[in-house]
Amino acid sequence: MKLTSEELPKDPVYSSLSQYAAKNQSFSQWRKEKSDHYSHANLVDKALQLLKERIRRGDAVAYFLRGQLYFEEGWYEEALEQFEEIKEKDHQAMYQLGVMYYDGLGTAVNAEKGVEYMNNIIDSPCPKARHLQFAAAYNLGRAYYEGKGVKRSNEEAERLWLFAADNGNPKASVKAQSILGLYYSTKEPKELEKAFYWHSEACGNGNLESQGALGLMYLYGQGIRQDTEAALHCLREAAERGNVCAQGHLVEYYYNMKFFTKCVAFSKRIADYDEAHDIPMIAKVTDCLPEFICRGMAMAAFYHARCLQLGLGISKDEAAAKHYYSKACRLNPTLADELHSLLIRQRI
Repeated sequence: MKLTSEELPKDPVYSSLSQYAAKNQSFSQWRKEKSDHYSHANLVDKALQLLKERIRRGDAVAYFLRGQLYFEEGWYEEALEQFEEIKEKDHQAMYQLGVMYYDGLGTAVNAEKGVEYMNNIIDSPCPKARHLQFAAAYNLGRAYYEGKGVKRSNEEAERLWLFAADNGNPKASVKAQSILGLYYSTKEPKELEKAFYWHSEACGNGNLESQGALGLMYLYGQGIRQDTEAALHCLREAAERGNVCAQGHLVEYYYNMKFFTKCVAFSKRIADYDEAHDIPMIAKVTDCLPEFICRGMAMAAFYHARCLQLGLGISKDEAAAKHYYSKACRLNPTLADELHSLLIRQRI
C-alpha cells in the first residue's frame, strides 16, 4: 500500500491565496474590470503582482502565499526556494518543505530531511504550529510505515496515526482516520472491527476513500453484519463523488445481478479512463490512493470485456473484448488473474 502525503491543513487565520485575494479590494476590482480576461493564467499573473507588492511593503503573510501559489501551480523549484527563505519564521513553509523533501517535489528525494521537518512541527510549542501537528503526525507515521528516513516500524506508524486521528476529531487528520481503516483491514491478523470503526469516523468527516471502503465492508459483512442496502447506499454515494474503486465494485454488482445493460453503460465510462493522465488527476481531486483507482478501473475493464465477449447488454465484439481484457491485466495483473480464475470456473 503506497501512501500519499497529507495536504497542508487550513490555517484558521489565513488558509489560501484565494481567500487572501478575495479580501483584497484591488484584486476584486480587477476581476470586475477585466472579466473578458478572466482566465487562470491571468489570475495567477495578477495574484503574483499583488503579492510582490505586498512583500515589498513587508507583509509576512504574502511571502508564504507566494510560495503556496507556486506549489499549487506545480512550480516546485520556485516554491522550494520561497519556503526555504521563510521556514524559520513560518511553520506552514516548514510543513510544505517536509512534504517536498519527502516526496521529491522540486528537489531530489531526501526523506531524512522531510522527517526532520515533520518532527519540528510536532515538537514545536508555538501556537501557530498547532493546526499542523495532526497532519505532521500522519506524515511521520507514513515514513515509519514505509521505512523512509527512519527505521521501518508498523507499531510506531500506528501510534502516530492514532495520535493524528485524535479519536475521530473532525479537526484532526481525517486522512489518518482513513488510513487506520485501511491499515487494520490489511495487517495480519486483520482487525476488521477497528477498520470499520475508523472508516466510519473518516466517512463521517467527509473522507471519500473510507465511504467506498464502508460500502464494501457492508457488502461482504466484514467487521459488521452484512447489509446490502447500506452497502449500495455507500457505494453509490462514493461513486457519484468520484471514488473509482466504488464505481468498479458497482459494475461487478450490476453484472452479478444480471443488470447487463446498466453494467455495460457504467463500465465503459470507467474503463475508458486514460491511465497516464486520469489516474494522477483523479487521485489529486479525490485524495483516493492510486492503487485503488487502478483496481476500480481494472474491474470495470474486465467486466466490460466479458459483456463484449458474450454479447451481454451489448453486441458481441471479440476485438474490443480483447482490448479491455488487456487493459485490465495492465492496470492490475493480480485482480485480472483472480477474475480470470472465476471466469474459467464459470463463476462469471
